[in-house]
Amino acid sequence: MKIRTLAMAAAFALAGAAPVFAGDILGNWQRADGSSRIRMSECGDAVCGHITWLRDKDSPAHVGQRVFYNMKDSGGGAYAGSAFNPEDGKTYSGKATVSGSSMTTKGCVLGGLICKSVSWRRM
Repeated sequence: MKIRTLAMAAAFALAGAAPVFAGDILGNWQRADGSSRIRMSECGDAVCGHITWLRDKDSPAHVGQRVFYNMKDSGGGAYAGSAFNPEDGKTYSGKATVSGSSMTTKGCVLGGLICKSVSWRRM
């Protein structure tokens, strides 16, 4: 009787756990250089990313600031939307690619001629 109860409890616990899929952008991410952290979460029918932690308290960025928005799933772990850069106050065409516990974000201008990429790791 005890084994059956334990097995049922384990099954219910596993059923409630949300698995992380290879292309799942939702969750907490830390920039590869350790300078900031963001949380990617659902916002309407898209995904938004908000800053949750900053190493440099004198940065023009601030905790709670939305830096990714309207990010929509393009398939295969790719997302497209907009990226806000607190350092220059400008919004760029944004893309993100998720593979396992790694994410690369890219902000581009001039139709993708000039881009800057940032690497992140899942926390």
